[in-house]
Amino acid sequence: MHATRKLWTWLAVICALSFAVLGWVGAEIYLTAPPIPKHIISADGSMLFDEGQVDRGQQAWLSAGGQQLGTVWGHGSYVAPDWSADWLHREALALRQIWAKRDFGANFDDLSKSNQAALNARLKEEMRRNTYDSGRDTIVLSADRAAAVREVARHYMDLFGDNRALDHLREQYAMNANSLPDPDDLKALPAFVFWSAWAAGTDRPGSVDLSYTSNWPHEPLIDNRPSAGAGIWSIASIILMIGAIAAMVMFHSAAKEEADPVPPKSDPLFNLKPTPSMLATKKYFFVVIGLILAQVGMGVITAHYAVEGHSFFGYPLAQILPFVVSRTIHTQFAVLWIATAWLATGLYIAPAISGHEPKFQKLGVNVLFYALLFIVVGSTAMGWLGSLQHKGTTFAFWIGNQGLEFTSMGRIWQILLFIGLLFWVTLLGRALWPALVKKSESRGLIVMVFLAALCIGGFYATSLTWGQHTHYSMIEYWRWWLVHLWVEGFFEVFATAVIALLFTRLGLIRASTANSAIVLETIVFLFGGILGTLHHLYFTGTPTFVIAIGAMFSALEVVPLSMIGVEAWRNYQRSKAAPWVSTYKWSILCFIAVGFWNTVGAGLLGFSINTPIALYYMQGLNMTAAHGHAALFGVYGMLGIGLLLFCLRGLCDRMAWSDSLLKAMFWCLNIGLAMMVFISLVPAGLYQAWASVSTGMWFARSPEVIHSKLMETLVWMRVPGDVVFAIGTLFLALFAWRLLTARRARLEAVAADRA
Repeated sequence: MHATRKLWTWLAVICALSFAVLGWVGAEIYLTAPPIPKHIISADGSMLFDEGQVDRGQQAWLSAGGQQLGTVWGHGSYVAPDWSADWLHREALALRQIWAKRDFGANFDDLSKSNQAALNARLKEEMRRNTYDSGRDTIVLSADRAAAVREVARHYMDLFGDNRALDHLREQYAMNANSLPDPDDLKALPAFVFWSAWAAGTDRPGSVDLSYTSNWPHEPLIDNRPSAGAGIWSIASIILMIGAIAAMVMFHSAAKEEADPVPPKSDPLFNLKPTPSMLATKKYFFVVIGLILAQVGMGVITAHYAVEGHSFFGYPLAQILPFVVSRTIHTQFAVLWIATAWLATGLYIAPAISGHEPKFQKLGVNVLFYALLFIVVGSTAMGWLGSLQHKGTTFAFWIGNQGLEFTSMGRIWQILLFIGLLFWVTLLGRALWPALVKKSESRGLIVMVFLAALCIGGFYATSLTWGQHTHYSMIEYWRWWLVHLWVEGFFEVFATAVIALLFTRLGLIRASTANSAIVLETIVFLFGGILGTLHHLYFTGTPTFVIAIGAMFSALEVVPLSMIGVEAWRNYQRSKAAPWVSTYKWSILCFIAVGFWNTVGAGLLGFSINTPIALYYMQGLNMTAAHGHAALFGVYGMLGIGLLLFCLRGLCDRMAWSDSLLKAMFWCLNIGLAMMVFISLVPAGLYQAWASVSTGMWFARSPEVIHSKLMETLVWMRVPGDVVFAIGTLFLALFAWRLLTARRARLEAVAADRA
């Protein structure tokens, strides 16, 4: 600790300053977010949307599936449209048609070029003019625009209602009829969608040709195009990234790192006797494998809905398992099984590191297990039930499905999970305490593990920061605190520190080297990672400086990845350091795969969409899905599986261990993931990006593109990769079954011999 005191000081300063800036940005978003008016009226005095309807419409959309059913401002799922882009385009077409029929007696498409140009110029002026009256807290629309709004509102009420004329369109969107059976919710929904489109198209106060969402989405009809800042800061971020990578490479080239120590002649952990609490963690890992199987199954169904909409190879599965439910489970289980694997790893290694088994530790581990199981089963069942039976907005928020991607469980379940995480930190801390207070070479690593665990427990509180009536811009702000900082930030620090600690315990790296390296890596990662959160918020009704800060710091997130290849090569060499290390071969290879997918999924695919100019055209398209799959499973999933295998090695009968099954699992998972991403998702994302750039975001998300022959072919091209990947999970399940049944078979054989 003393040798790395300066590094710890720098880490504390960087975290304090970064979170101070992030908090200030949140305050500015709160103050400058698009205003939600009490009333939206026509110039002739008629009421379009009354007080509270925008807020109720937001709740209604979220209860109907929310971000699992299309997107608003680009965040959510990819089969249904981006509703803000869809409304903006429909309203522009409707208004233009009203003028064409009244002024020229013909459809717009039949007019002369000069008349079309005149109406297009008028359309831009009309829709970009900000008519919000802050004194009356009212948006006033012209009578013509009000008529267009009513026309689009009827379409949305029919779509989310049960108008049979729109059955085919609903099937293309993978949404069920009567998504909002409550008449008041159905009337309020268009108010929220209109408001989201109005904020995306109307100019900010004091600005010209710059909307509240920085001109997102791309809509040529009203000249919604990238701002100058989006282009300038994209170029600046790339220059910064290149310079920072060069500096990182120079630093590592100049630094004199100690060579790895001579490995022990035998496995230092071979004679480790698991304590009762360590043995109690075994069931966590088998549940993790069960969740993986469920998540993959739901992923297959969700992907297939992109083609058939309501059916699974002809069977009307959407009647009992609608798209919003299957996708919710698919995304939520991904986070839950990865988190469970890491939590269980912490509980397993804590007594092994400290040599201390606190009183009632086993009881605590068991209580936490059943509490987490209750939360997983309860939140999933209630979310499913609420979606099928349309229990309403209050049920959805508190008990059912909140409709927010990666954090969809109801508030009651979030509170229980927060309590569970704090309990986990307590169990971890009391088991680690003797090692935390004792001076040793590994003390710095142990402190980092505990601090990261403390942040994991504490930062889940960000899931409790928004309420039913919170402004959508602020919901997105806090949601990305949870998704980006909690999952992509502190969990990664925790896992990296745990891996370093495991390698030191195996005698494969020096504790002194690992101590300083892990703090330095955390500094570099969090320096870009904390404020890099803002790259998710470029176009969610935030101030324009968010683009500048988010672009520059998200570019720095890529910098640590420049040396991952070196680290992966060193880990590969360590896997061959001594014959006994082969015992941990597949765990180490999983860690090496993490390095590969960090470079490809988080680095290459992530940065391809992270610059403001790229994300402007690709937010909410399949390039995001390509990055998400490669980064979430490739990095965090493979890391979770690597930790799972390491712990099971010390918990299970070594005679039942099957390297052949693990070999098949490892290569099937990685090859299947690569096929899925590069044969299907990346080409689909690039095709949609072309449609977005050439025509507009509405078109890239429209049925004309989503259900075009090319896109549906690309969805079918996922099948080979999905099959290979699924086979990999089955090999993992077979491996787990072998471990579960080996002890029973051995005991039965012993009993038979005695008989």
